Amino acid sequence: MVTINSIKRGIVIDHIEAGQGVKIFNYLGLDKADFTVALIKNATSKKHGKKDIIKIENVIDFDLTVLGLIDSNITINIIEEEVIIEKIKPELPKRVEDIIKCKNPRCVTSVERDIVHRFVLVDRKKGQYRCEYCDEIYHFLEV
Repeated sequence: MVTINSIKRGIVIDHIEAGQGVKIFNYLGLDKADFTVALIKNATSKKHGKKDIIKIENVIDFDLTVLGLIDSNITINIIEEEVIIEKIKPELPKRVEDIIKCKNPRCVTSVERDIVHRFVLVDRKKGQYRCEYCDEIYHFLEV
């Protein structure tokens, strides 16, 4: 049996939908980290049955926008001296740039180079975004 201790200083990303933790882990490049990191999969959750958790024994800088896109139900806990000093709840951003890539072959972003891929949130419940150039609809997790 493996014991995962509390962390003294760092970040705990909690309430990740079961199975989505590895996406966040990879996005943050934690597989290359030279500090202690724990990816806990399928932990028991009172609300959702199961959840993933990531514990990072370090303070790192990352884009909350992408974390909100991957899973808008997560909680990011900032830890100092083994105490949560701040809780952050990322939301789906109203607008994203160069995170989602339009795959429509007729879109100007498919033809022209160096054009910023811009998407606008059109359905918060479904997590759907519309390309500003061609109006193609995407769900972030499908991309």
